[in-house]
Amino acid sequence: MQAASSGSGGSTAATETMKPKGLAPDSQEYLVVNVGDRVFFALDKSEISSESADTLKRQAAWMQDNANVTVVVEGHADERGTREYNLALGERRANAVREHLISLDVSADRIATISYGKERPAVLGSNAAAWAQNRRGVTLKKGAAGS
Repeated sequence: MQAASSGSGGSTAATETMKPKGLAPDSQEYLVVNVGDRVFFALDKSEISSESADTLKRQAAWMQDNANVTVVVEGHADERGTREYNLALGERRANAVREHLISLDVSADRIATISYGKERPAVLGSNAAAWAQNRRGVTLKKGAAGS
């Protein structure tokens, strides 16, 4: 810090303005905080809802603004159903997200998919609230930590 004149013969200490460190626009953190990294699905469904379509529109714009970014879309299911069934459902959900992003002019070669079925719940619990949070598609920047 440097001393600054107060104009009356004395001096006052100047304070440094500390700006909070911003998020890199192409980071996973930026995607989560400012865009939205996940969409949710109805029970046993893989159709994109209007609310999810809004999130995916923001994701597509983010990807267009950050042409270097490639993503992996994870498909997830709640705990009900067999492992095999939920892996297939998760795959349908991940592919639905991918196809929607492609329809919004994101290049297909920038979007990979993977299904985790019911193996990676976001919320633990055997109730409607937990199940709703676990029926999801999550978009991750390649190289970012998992959901």
